[in-house]
Amino acid sequence: MPLKTQPDDQSSINLTPMIDIVFLLIIFFMVGTKFSELNDLERDISIKVPAVSGVAALTTAPRKRVINVHADGRIDLDKKMVSLGQLQEDLVAARQQYKKLGVVIRGDESSQYGNVASVFATCQKAGISDLNISVRSVVRR
Repeated sequence: MPLKTQPDDQSSINLTPMIDIVFLLIIFFMVGTKFSELNDLERDISIKVPAVSGVAALTTAPRKRVINVHADGRIDLDKKMVSLGQLQEDLVAARQQYKKLGVVIRGDESSQYGNVASVFATCQKAGISDLNISVRSVVRR
């Protein structure tokens, strides 16, 4: 029986199919990202649409409403200054349009806790169940 005196060629892995798949995935996600950006731009175009009665919303869920509680006790609803009573009226009206309306409450860190608590209570009176509070995370090194 003859013995081999030369080693066999090293087998190699063909990476071409894997690289093709990676490129296809990159292209897929890039195109998907572009579509979501265009959708946001389309909603922000300010045009006056006709009014119709007795219909339900056909669009996606609205963005969460943002309530800012300033250090001096002022309250802003989506960058518009309101009182607690006006806040409740605005939230009730918005909730009638969309039942699952969400709210983000942003309280200034130097504001009194009572001001933020009264905003929470007003949101609950308006029937808002999706309440969120905005905080800043501290990174410790």
